[in-house]
Amino acid sequence: MSRVLTGIQSSGKPHLGNLLGAILPAIELADAQAEPAFLFIADLHALTTIRDPAVLRENTYAVAATWLAAGLNPKRHVFFRQSDVPEVCELAWYLGCLTPYPMLANAHSFKEKSANLAEVSAGLFTYPVLMAADILLYQTELVPVGKDQKQHLEITRDIAGAFNRIYGELFTLPEPIFREEVMVLPGIDGRKMSKSYGNTLDPLGDLNELYKRVKRIVTDSTPIDQPKNPDTCTVFKLYSVVAPPAAVEEMRQRYLAGGYGYGQAKEALYEALRERFAPQREAYQQWISDKEALEAILRGGAERARSEAQKTLQKVREALGLRSAVASGFRV
Repeated sequence: MSRVLTGIQSSGKPHLGNLLGAILPAIELADAQAEPAFLFIADLHALTTIRDPAVLRENTYAVAATWLAAGLNPKRHVFFRQSDVPEVCELAWYLGCLTPYPMLANAHSFKEKSANLAEVSAGLFTYPVLMAADILLYQTELVPVGKDQKQHLEITRDIAGAFNRIYGELFTLPEPIFREEVMVLPGIDGRKMSKSYGNTLDPLGDLNELYKRVKRIVTDSTPIDQPKNPDTCTVFKLYSVVAPPAAVEEMRQRYLAGGYGYGQAKEALYEALRERFAPQREAYQQWISDKEALEAILRGGAERARSEAQKTLQKVREALGLRSAVASGFRV
């Protein structure tokens, strides 16, 4: 079995798309391995967009509480906050010294913002290098990625390959695991569900707010008595990923038959969200109200992560011709 690593940014509280597309599949994959997985909260990456320290801190707790509420076992796996492992920043510098400018200039994370270079920070430009350090530091073998992260993993492999050719076979080259079956969920405005669009649904939060947002889902103006196309309706698409198959087929037939309004469909979607995530919602509220417990888990995970990180970093420093952190008695 293989070592799995994945992370999620603390750029906001995870939404329905994060839960179904990333968190729950990652936990399932991690639990299927004999070896503990490394699962982290990427708060250093979040600094490329967040400037308010209080917001970053609360987002980090929200992400931690969501992972734990979703079923992550922190005793079985290594669950930690990225910034609690300073070795990742040191490794990112070493890897950055081997990374050619054109490789980063062609990265999606940079090209999306390159039209206005005044908004591009050095952190955003070198984002793929820090991601490479996240992966290589723990000798990761498998990385679950979506299509938008495929290029970044290829960059990681290129950087690791360049290091290995120059300094010896030190890094494991990670392999991607693509989850093609995971759809891109639509938000309440029909666009991709994204925190940046403000169009998300939060099934673990306040139910009154969830109900209001479900009611705001944009639909067309087809009269209630007329048949409707379920395949073009945001409400139906969301319902189809949270409701039981029999209920989904029943709603599909009601759409096609007519006499079934979008308001009724929204009520059904809300009930499906409420019921599907009831245990996770209760667990989330317990975790988010106990910051000391969250801190204890994250710090305990960081200790385990640093133990592995320091092994890799010692080998890297020796390979580069630098004084060994261990030999010098240096500790971060």
